Amino acid sequence: MSAEGGREPEICNCLALRQAARHVSNFYDGFLAPTGLRTSQFSILVRLQWKGPMSINALAAELLLDRTTLGRNLLPLKRAGLIAITRGKTDRRSREVSLTAAGVERMRAGIKRWAAAQREFETRFGSTRTARLRGLAHAVTASDLGNGGALP
Repeated sequence: MSAEGGREPEICNCLALRQAARHVSNFYDGFLAPTGLRTSQFSILVRLQWKGPMSINALAAELLLDRTTLGRNLLPLKRAGLIAITRGKTDRRSREVSLTAAGVERMRAGIKRWAAAQREFETRFGSTRTARLRGLAHAVTASDLGNGGALP
């Protein structure tokens, strides 16, 4: 990717994926804006609705986030009264995150906006390409890339 290596930035997989992710997130954020949620926050609320209360570590693992990033996303949700963070039931040293009634209500409002974003994305990008993109994204997530690696 460097000038010395003679590679153009356009061939960097990481850069292309990060730019695409930001572009799509901004698109969805526009749809979710009336709810006061960002896509990252909406994802947390939806995951808690599906899975129920869970520890911060388990939630971070579910969302493929590190704890610090998750923590930055949890704070505004807690301040808004959309989630509760309490001591864990099985391990009192851990913290457990759960949806509040206000969180469920906000998540439901977000689902309607998210569904509109889904439809619009598919309309603009095409249903076949959208399905293929989603499949490729899931395959990348499921692949064994590890946490980086040493040079061979």
